[in-house]
Amino acid sequence: MLLQASKFLGAGLATLGLIGAGIGIGNVFGSLIIGISRNPSLQQE
Repeated sequence: MLLQASKFLGAGLATLGLIGAGIGIGNVFGSLIIGISRNPSLQQE
């Protein structure tokens, strides 16, 4: 029981490291979309 609980706890803590990367990638693509919507000439055809 304790071993299984520690596995789940470890898996949950491991996913916390991915939160920052997800936020960063979202910011990059969000800024790209905003930049293209403000200046359509930036879009590659």
